[in-house]
Amino acid sequence: MTVKLGLSDLGRRRIEVPCTIEIENTWESLHAHVDLEGIAVEPGDEVHVHGEPIVVPYGETRLLHRTATVTKASAPERLWVKMTGDFEFMELLEFSFSSGERL
Repeated sequence: MTVKLGLSDLGRRRIEVPCTIEIENTWESLHAHVDLEGIAVEPGDEVHVHGEPIVVPYGETRLLHRTATVTKASAPERLWVKMTGDFEFMELLEFSFSSGERL
């Protein structure tokens, strides 16, 4: 496999690894877990799981085996994500300061 790296890809590595996907869509749980074999994902890394979209009907659980491409972040990207990650997380939060009284 040949990978062409552009200017924005300097310091990045792409690694293809097998992965296991577990998806549960039941009353007890709605979750999806991806286990990448032999590689740890760190801040700034990107993961792309290959294959068709997965649909799991209500009440079922699926276990699938696919291939994933992990793009490892460069050192500057990793540092940037560590420095700014808390700010991006805070954007997901919504705070409300009210007494609960109706106006």
